[in-house]
Amino acid sequence: MVTVSAHAFPWDVLGDPAFADRVTSAGLDAVTLAVSYHSTRAATPQHPHRRLVDARYAALYRPVRPEVWAGRRLAPLAPDWLAEPDPAGSAIALLAAAGIPVNAWVVLAHNSRIGLLAPELTVINCYGERYPYALCPSRPEVREHCATLAVEALRELPAGALRGVSLESAGQLGASHFGCHEKTDGAYSPTELRALSVCCCDGCRAGWGGLGVEEVTGRLRAAVERDEWLPEPLAATLLAARQAATDLLRRQVVIAVRELLPGVPVTLHAHPDPWAAGPSPGLTPAAAAEVDALLVPCWPTTTASAELVRSAAEFGRPVDAYVTALPPADPAGLPDHVRRLRAAGAERLSLYHLGLLPARQQPLLAELAAAFRDQPAPQRS
Repeated sequence: MVTVSAHAFPWDVLGDPAFADRVTSAGLDAVTLAVSYHSTRAATPQHPHRRLVDARYAALYRPVRPEVWAGRRLAPLAPDWLAEPDPAGSAIALLAAAGIPVNAWVVLAHNSRIGLLAPELTVINCYGERYPYALCPSRPEVREHCATLAVEALRELPAGALRGVSLESAGQLGASHFGCHEKTDGAYSPTELRALSVCCCDGCRAGWGGLGVEEVTGRLRAAVERDEWLPEPLAATLLAARQAATDLLRRQVVIAVRELLPGVPVTLHAHPDPWAAGPSPGLTPAAAAEVDALLVPCWPTTTASAELVRSAAEFGRPVDAYVTALPPADPAGLPDHVRRLRAAGAERLSLYHLGLLPARQQPLLAELAAAFRDQPAPQRS
């Protein structure tokens, strides 16, 4: 079934009685609402009482229960920039009362606050530089934290309100990080970024099959400095280690979610490129079979995004095309973009972002939803 949803934060819904009407007027099937999220500074151009939210640290937008987190080194914080004791739960209840289904959006291993508190649990590159925003899936403590976080983000949500669960950063993040007034864009080629995104922490080294640390890090540095990729046997070993850790994290989270919410579909933020590192980690051979749908990043409005959808569809799960309606995307080109994605095999469309979009662009959501639905799906042989 073709579905169109749009993303939002709890603060977009709370205190805005017109929010549900905007969802309905855009012809959306659901809202994908953040229930745990990394630090951000967000515009709220259509909210009646605010224009900016400074979410200074990664937060759990559900009650942070002391009896669950006591004694744990890795524990979330509640957002002190919101007054509600259960921001996401309250927002979902409001949407449910308006008859709007919700996908619960859970961000897992992207947490700069925890990464700074426990740097030894973060991704480290071949130069010994830590990425504090990136918790490494090779660490059991990280995996246990992510599974517990997912359960606490989803527990006791309004009955019948959830259409699905959307898991972001269920794997390793890499050198690219879109935040903190980023000043790395364009400095490194795709090959260099791939090498800088290989984690060399103790947990990942344990999966290198006895390869020497100095040998591996030296090869990775050479790849960065010469813009030449690794020899295949070494690359395969490093990728296998990353995928093994990613599988352990995702599997632990998905099992916990399915035990809590049997029958609720789970969508995985993912990328067909196995080396992709970030909010949408590269798919492992086992990943697609363990979830119900794959959400793939289709923000560039080039034909490359359509090829990404085709590649993801080969994994045999419904593909959800993730599209931004915000700049630098050209509004005039977006309807044709979503038609291409639908023709390439996308069964769902996820639009970014209901709360960030200014009023003058609100009609664009309805136009994109209609364009996606009206485009015939490709014929499968």
